[in-house]
Amino acid sequence: MYSRHRFPGEIMSYCVWLYYTFPLSGRDIEKMMLYRGVEVTYESIREWCQKFGQQYANQLRRKRAYIADKWHLDEVVVTLKGQQCYLWRAVDAEGNVLEVLLQRHRDTDAAKRFFRKLLKNLRFAQKSAETRQVQ
Repeated sequence: MYSRHRFPGEIMSYCVWLYYTFPLSGRDIEKMMLYRGVEVTYESIREWCQKFGQQYANQLRRKRAYIADKWHLDEVVVTLKGQQCYLWRAVDAEGNVLEVLLQRHRDTDAAKRFFRKLLKNLRFAQKSAETRQVQ
């Protein structure tokens, strides 16, 4: 996959992993690699991310934890910058967080519509009590 490149595949895959795993820019990764003794430009990192990013995303998707067929909608009130916000989470039976929604105003119907749209794309029939109530 990484043949015909100047840098070894381990370095390129590490840079792509850093870029897609953490909120880092190409320049941040360039500095991190320079600290480790590898001199690479942010432009090279950008090209690697464009070239190998989709393959990396496909690998992550394959390794994703199995999503159970039962889930529930969780609501928490949090304060951000002095304002009260509502944090909604769709959590499956195994404890995996499927999706998160943050709202300034409490709108239960909008949250349910959002998660119903999310769960439409999943490959199993929904067995949630929450979805039976909504439909």
